Amino acid sequence: MSRICEISGRKTGTGNTRSHAMNASNRKYLPNMMKRTLIDPRTGKKVQLRLSARGLKTFCKAK
Repeated sequence: MSRICEISGRKTGTGNTRSHAMNASNRKYLPNMMKRTLIDPRTGKKVQLRLSARGLKTFCKAK
């Protein structure tokens, strides 16, 4: 399953890990993903979403 937030679109980022000698090795920056069951404000039905912590905060503000 992909690591993409269904609300904010946040996804895995890439970058480098640097050692003390400044050697670069590739790494991934993973978003803080979680599965949550939320109530859709328009329909009132329960919907299960895979979203990031930032997406969850955004959803709670919009309610």
